[in-house]
Amino acid sequence: MNLATIDIVIIIGFLVATVGLGFYLSAKASKNMQSYFLAGNDIPWYYLGLSNASGMFDVSGTMIAVAWLFVYGLKSAWIPWLWPVWNQIFMMVFLAAWMRRSNVLTGAQWISFRFGESIGGRLSHIATVIFAVVIVIAFMAYFVEGIGKFSAQFLPWDLSFSIAGVAISNEDSYALAIITITTLYTLKGGFYSVVGTEVLQFLIMTVACLIVGFIAIFSTTAEQIQAAVPAGWDSLWFGWELGLDWSNILPAADQRIEDDGYGLFGFLFMLMLFKGVFASLAGPVPSYDMQRILGTRSPSEAAKMFGLTPVVLSFPRYFMIAGIAVLALVYMDPSNLEGTNGKLDFEQVLPYAISEYVGPGFKGLLLAGLLAAFMSTFAAFINAGSAYVVNDIYRKYINDKADDKTYMRLSYIVTASIVVIGVGFGLAGGNIQARTDWIVGLLYGSYVASNVLKWVWWRFNGYGFFFGMLSGMVGVAIIPPLLESMGLHLLAIEQFPFLFVFAILGSVLGCLLTAPDNEEVLKNFYRQTRPWGFWGPIAEKVIAENPDFKRNNNFSYDAFNILVGIVWQMMLVVIPIFLVVRRFDSLAVSVLVFAICCVLLKKYWWNRLED
Repeated sequence: MNLATIDIVIIIGFLVATVGLGFYLSAKASKNMQSYFLAGNDIPWYYLGLSNASGMFDVSGTMIAVAWLFVYGLKSAWIPWLWPVWNQIFMMVFLAAWMRRSNVLTGAQWISFRFGESIGGRLSHIATVIFAVVIVIAFMAYFVEGIGKFSAQFLPWDLSFSIAGVAISNEDSYALAIITITTLYTLKGGFYSVVGTEVLQFLIMTVACLIVGFIAIFSTTAEQIQAAVPAGWDSLWFGWELGLDWSNILPAADQRIEDDGYGLFGFLFMLMLFKGVFASLAGPVPSYDMQRILGTRSPSEAAKMFGLTPVVLSFPRYFMIAGIAVLALVYMDPSNLEGTNGKLDFEQVLPYAISEYVGPGFKGLLLAGLLAAFMSTFAAFINAGSAYVVNDIYRKYINDKADDKTYMRLSYIVTASIVVIGVGFGLAGGNIQARTDWIVGLLYGSYVASNVLKWVWWRFNGYGFFFGMLSGMVGVAIIPPLLESMGLHLLAIEQFPFLFVFAILGSVLGCLLTAPDNEEVLKNFYRQTRPWGFWGPIAEKVIAENPDFKRNNNFSYDAFNILVGIVWQMMLVVIPIFLVVRRFDSLAVSVLVFAICCVLLKKYWWNRLED
């Protein structure tokens, strides 16, 4: 990719501004652990909402979203349900407020709040810390693959080199350079730097997204788009099968659908729903989402933060994704996507389209925005990961009497160490789709069973949580090869039910074969968190001690708001796509549905928020 001087100046200026802001905010972060990891609970919810949106706008995810839209059309809007993306809605409606009421520093510390300091509670705590570090390292490997592949496409310098006889490719060199810059300001400034730089990065990304979307709208016509895609590409709906036939236009796209295993889309959709409900009810994995919840000023602000995130994230992001996909569909020669294995690499659509169809100045701004997307997500993960090691291992089990300077120095060392390990896994190779499937299909699956039960069942104890988490992580290691040995070549999400049942058995057996947790711990958790669910015996004891205590009877409201919220979030995804592809009939219907959902959420969710 040839960059004009103005593009290089914009990119370098952005990097300097980001690092400068990160170091400027470091004075606030260095006061104590609360300041370093949660910014002293002093950041307003709307800044945290922008930060959360920025952290979810990663390069790897954007590259694969462009590839999905290119191949699957409007039906690609369903594919992120694999994560599931509507876990943000569960957080918005009730889970964020429940979690924020704990007033703790990390997700692992929250586990101690839930299960106490018994042996079972401590085992649960350790299991959560281990999972938190594993999930951070897994995501870092995913990020390394994306930023390396992306950067090598547009930055003009050859940075490949050899060390001790080991060749470091140009892609890996760029990944290392950008990761080093991100690590420096995150390490120095902690959560203040993460949020401050992410707000700056979000503003840059939003401007860049709008520019690309409008370039696509003014550079293409509806007729050109229709001529470049198969029938049904611009429809959101599907049957048991996907219903797209690329054979007369781009046979490689049919091959991609077959390789992904998404041909029987109706069956896949049912699995998405099954997994989505349980994975969302489990709450956030112990990473940057949880850190932002605990960093808000109050439970209601935690809920508002998640309500803002889909609004500010979805429209600009999918406006750009649609713009890039449409430009590539109309103007690109598919041979430009040929990978090293002879197949077309659809993950190259994003960098190729930027190279060919975005002009000087705009190109630099867009590239700076996508660099910002990577840096914000990466920074959020490494800051969250070090919090678990320092606060939940060293401070809790090794030395709880050290001064703040000691903890801060250890935070620097741990952050750097996690980066080195994550980068090592990232440099091992692989493709973004494979890493995505493994993380969301299997690693997330190991987390679900224990973390659903911990919210809704009073009898679920620390041992049950520990053995459920252990069963899930062991299941990730043994179930996929076992299924392969039986001749079952299943997608990661198709393996999820097996993993879920395995983890549920571990959870329930571990719980029922051991004694209940300390009653005082359970009453304190119930009083402070106020969850709905199967808490009858504990609720009766709490009410007996405090007759003024009111049970949480909001289950029906919460269930209704979740259904409305999922539709509301989906409209935020499809509205910008319909706009770019000029499906104005579908656009009008989507806007109407979105407006109705807004009215319902205002009345039955926003107006009912409480701390």
